[in-house]
Formats: sequence, structure tokens, C-alpha cells
Amino acid sequence: MVEKAVSDSQALLFVLSGPSGVGKDTILSELLKTDLKIRKCVTYTTRSPRPTEIDGVDYKFITLEEFNRLKEEGAFLEWAEVGGNFYATPKDFVEEKLKNGEDVILKIDVQGAMRVKELFPNAILIFIAPPSLEELRQRMEKRGTPPEEIERRLKIAEREMDMAKHYQFLIVNNELLETVEKVYRIIKEAQNKRDAGRESAAK
Repeated sequence: MVEKAVSDSQALLFVLSGPSGVGKDTILSELLKTDLKIRKCVTYTTRSPRPTEIDGVDYKFITLEEFNRLKEEGAFLEWAEVGGNFYATPKDFVEEKLKNGEDVILKIDVQGAMRVKELFPNAILIFIAPPSLEELRQRMEKRGTPPEEIERRLKIAEREMDMAKHYQFLIVNNELLETVEKVYRIIKEAQNKRDAGRESAAK
């Protein structure tokens, strides 16, 4: 049985998921430039950083030994293995921000999203999908992803797409700015609804 996390602050928790290469990082980066008052949770990972990634900004890069130690200490809200690498969401960050009334957004895979959904039943889950798996293949080819890695990621993407039905929102990323606008509206409407409820309760 999973013990549900409860917050009396009415802070909102958003989850952004989707296959590798679908554009989640870019979408999140654009969202954080808007007027949305929302905190990004930086994920732990055991994979090596890419050339443009900054430790503590894009991910917190740690060794497998550090990962296992933190896992044993109960430091993770959720964790998952993806493609031989481990990823995890820091528990303290999420719980502290929500307790303080700050809205939080997580960029995690479908395994982690299902775990978060159990812990936070009111979490708002948004799935970003590619126009097609062929389009996703082409995007990875343009990135210079090795052919064998592309095939592995596409198999994972198929399984992830099957999980999209468990999300409240599904957005096909045909055009980046349009997708960002759609995610923005989902978050803004949820915040406005929450704020309207607070004002009504205060009267």
C-alpha cells in the first residue's frame, strides 16, 4: 500500500512526461521563461552529462554509489531505471515547496509519473507525444543518435505511448511554440481555478 502525500497548502504538482527526443526539456525551458509561478524540480541521474548540460540546473549528476546511498536513505520521491541509467526525484524538495505553497513541475518518465500519481492523487499529469514514431526517429537521427540507440529508444517510446491514457492531458508536439502554449494554458487554468477557490473560501 502506498501512503499518500498530503498538503494543506493547495499548491499544485504538475508532471511532464513523454518519449526521449520528444522535446520535454525545450518545452520546460520555455515554460520557465513565462509568468507562471512554478518551481522546476531538478532530477538526480547516474548518466553522464551531455555537452550542453549543467550540473544542478539540468540534472544533478551523481555516481551509482551515491544514488544507491540516497535511495537507501529514503531521499527519493520516486526513481526508475531508463536505458541502463537511474533517475530519481528528490523527496525533500517537492514536499518542502508544496508545503510552502509553491507550485512544482516534474519532468519524469512514465514509471515515475505513476508513482507520483499514487502519492499525490491530485497531481496534474501532462503527456507530450510525437506526431508519429517515424517523426521521432527522424528527430533522433538529426541529433546524431546512434542507430542501435534509436531502435532501443523507439521500443521504449512505444511502451510509454501506451501509458498516455493514464494522464489527464495528451499533447502532440507538432510545433514547439504551439505545444508550449497548450501546456502553459493547462497550468495557468489550474492555478486560476485554485486561486478562485481560495478567494471564494476567504469571503
